[in-house]
Amino acid sequence: MFVTSREKDVTTVLLDAYGIPHQTISHQGSGSGGLVAEWAARTPRLLGLARRFDPDVFIGIMGVSIAPVARLLRRPSAVFYDTEVAKRTNSMVYPMATAVVTPDCYEGARRRNQITYPGYHELAYLHPNRFTPDRRVLTEFGIEPDAPYSIVRFVGQDSSHDGGEIALGHDRKVLLVRELERLGRVVVSSESSLPPEIADHRLTGPLDKVHHVLAFATTCVGESATMATEAAVLGTSSVFIGQTSRGYVDELAERYQLIDRFTPGELNAALSAATSGITTDESSERADRHGQMLKEKVDVTAWMTTFMERYR
Repeated sequence: MFVTSREKDVTTVLLDAYGIPHQTISHQGSGSGGLVAEWAARTPRLLGLARRFDPDVFIGIMGVSIAPVARLLRRPSAVFYDTEVAKRTNSMVYPMATAVVTPDCYEGARRRNQITYPGYHELAYLHPNRFTPDRRVLTEFGIEPDAPYSIVRFVGQDSSHDGGEIALGHDRKVLLVRELERLGRVVVSSESSLPPEIADHRLTGPLDKVHHVLAFATTCVGESATMATEAAVLGTSSVFIGQTSRGYVDELAERYQLIDRFTPGELNAALSAATSGITTDESSERADRHGQMLKEKVDVTAWMTTFMERYR
C-alpha cells in the first residue's frame, strides 16, 4: 500500500500521529483558482508515483486526481464520497471512476457505477467497534472531566465543496460563543483565526484525540457537516449551521433526529436548539435514537475492507 496525502487542515498531522507512512504531494490552494492550480500540480505528481509503485487499484476520497490517473494507467479506481453539493468535481470525477462508493442516503443522481452502503464515512472510525471514548483524555485538553462544556466548530471556505456556503461572520461567531458560555464552558475548534474576543476559547491538545472531547460535550454547534455528524454518531447533541446540506445530514436529522439543521440566517433558532440541548435532559431519548441508528448502520471499516478485498 502506498499513501499519498494533501496538506489540508490536520490531515498530515493525523497521519503522522497514527504512524501511517505517506507522501505529501500538494498543499491546499486558496479560492477556486488556487484549487485548480493545486490539482494541476498534484495530478502529474501522483501519476509519476503511481508509475513507480504500480498499484493494482486506486482508492481515495473525492478522487479528483486518482480517477484520471487510474484511467490513464488503465487501472480500476474506487472513489468514496458523500458530498452532493460538490457538483463540478463530481461531474468530472464520477464518469472516470470505475466505482463511486457512497452512503445509501446519498441524494445525488444515481449512476451505473455507483455502489452504496448503509452507513456514514464517520462510522469508519467512530463506530463502537473502532472507538471507545475515554473521559480521562479531557485533561490533555485542559478540560475538567466532570465539568459540563460545549464545543463549537468553525470552518474555512477553501474546500471545493464549499461553493454556495455562507460562513458566520465575526459578530455572529462571538454571539454564538457568548450565548453558549452562559450555560457552561465553551471550547472552539476552528480552521481559521478566531475573533480576538473569543480567541482564548480555542481548543488545544492532541488533535488525534479530539473525538474524546466531542463524545463528552453537552452539545456540538457549528458550520462543519463532518463534525456535526461525528457528534451525532457519538450520541452527542448536534446543531449544524450551513447554507447547504448533505444526504447524510438530512438522514441523521429527519430519520434519527440526531442533528438539528439551520441556515446562517437562523442563528437565533440554532442557539435556541443548542441551549435546549444543554438545559433539557433528553439523553435517554437521544440514546434510544442513537442505538437505533447503530443497529441499522454498518461498521464502515469492516465493510470497506471486505469490499476492497473483493474489488481487487
